[in-house]
Amino acid sequence: MPEGRLVIGNRRYSSWSMRGWLAVKLAGLDVEEVLVPFTRPGPTQAIRDLSPNGLVPYLEHRGARVWESLSVCEYCAEQQPRLWPEDRAARAHARSIAAEMHAGFRELRQAMWMNLRRDFSGLGRTPGALADIAQIEAAWAETRRLYGAGGPFLFGAAFTAADAMFAPVVTRFLTWKPELSEAAQAYCRAVRAHPLVAAWYDAAAQEPDSWLLDDYESPV
Repeated sequence: MPEGRLVIGNRRYSSWSMRGWLAVKLAGLDVEEVLVPFTRPGPTQAIRDLSPNGLVPYLEHRGARVWESLSVCEYCAEQQPRLWPEDRAARAHARSIAAEMHAGFRELRQAMWMNLRRDFSGLGRTPGALADIAQIEAAWAETRRLYGAGGPFLFGAAFTAADAMFAPVVTRFLTWKPELSEAAQAYCRAVRAHPLVAAWYDAAAQEPDSWLLDDYESPV
């Protein structure tokens, strides 16, 4: 019997759901997945009825109630410490860039939203979004330089909570195709090929057309 549940939104669109889901899967938590499709006009009332902050993801596990993606990552790391790097300095760096992702890059979020099933190549390149992308590329490059030896992910061979936090950014780059350095493109390819990310994409492809939302499907 599952030890709780994880409430998520549309896999096609919900970047925050993806982050929480990846953390839960990486930690191996035995929870039921409850997908509540987004409705318009928002916010989605069915999600507000379930989640303390009215948003996804929302995790219930062994009596604990956890909301906000970064909080879900931290909770999952308490169950499975390998979600953060073992080295103290690397772990501090990982938490810092994960928190930066959680709190920042608003221009990128607005100009290049998550849609796993569309190709918006070349669009969304507002000055603010391009500035955010440059900052993200710099963070990836510095992290890989300091801690990425031995594997394709930010901290080497292991796919950590920091990678989970940036995975939806990778999906945005694959959909909108901004100009990226070869190093950033290689990281995007590695994240996309990770089995959990591939599984999320596969599940998104099975979502019915009745769940499509115009404001996510139009690039204008």
